[in-house]
Amino acid sequence: MLDILEKAALHNGLVAAFALVGVIVLLSGQISRRLTFGRVHGSAIAIVIGLALAYWGGKVSGGHKGLADLSLFGGIGLMGGAMLRDFAIVATAFEVQATEARKAGLVGAVSLLLGTVLPFIVGACVARAFGYSDAVSMTTIGAGAVTYIVGPVTGAAIGASPDVMALSIATGLVKAIIVMVGTPIAARFLVLRTPRSAMVFGGLAGTVSGVSAGLAATDRKLVPYGALVATFHTGLGCLMGPSVLFFATKALIA
Repeated sequence: MLDILEKAALHNGLVAAFALVGVIVLLSGQISRRLTFGRVHGSAIAIVIGLALAYWGGKVSGGHKGLADLSLFGGIGLMGGAMLRDFAIVATAFEVQATEARKAGLVGAVSLLLGTVLPFIVGACVARAFGYSDAVSMTTIGAGAVTYIVGPVTGAAIGASPDVMALSIATGLVKAIIVMVGTPIAARFLVLRTPRSAMVFGGLAGTVSGVSAGLAATDRKLVPYGALVATFHTGLGCLMGPSVLFFATKALIA
């Protein structure tokens, strides 16, 4: 039976990759519900599991592509490649309704811009403090502080090393978990009671998974409003990261 499954995985690498990711997402959802009672979103747990498996795969195979270096999981290299990654980003953007987005108004636009630039500055400064003094590394890690998707997308566009891109993902993951856990605690101080306040919060916080989980633990009625503005962070970050933010960082450290 195991031989049959192994042969099937070897000859259908992409299908096996989707199946593995599906199992991880299912397991992460159960862990989120049963162990954290929804306070830590399943997507964050799935990313931790994925990073751990990538590390294990790299150590076992001695390669540089994580699990994709193992022949049994070779399809993960295609699934995680640029083509499907960019497709996922575009698909996420298409979910946003323009008529609904207008409801956020000028406040939502300003909070979105601040929520993109300020985390980038903090992430880039932390990267510099830990010894990453080149513009490519600082920009990639700073972009990871926007969201954990923007980091690797920016890094791939400007030629960052795999290690730096992994750090950018970890940076975004830490931010998402902080938002998830901290939102219910700080809800009263932030006055998260109205749709407008949820939109502003979603724009400033930026991470969709963190905002969604945090608002769900605060007031489920506010989730769509916060997620509405936070959804734009991935697209805006992917546009600004490799262009405006990279050139600004390069000019400042030159």
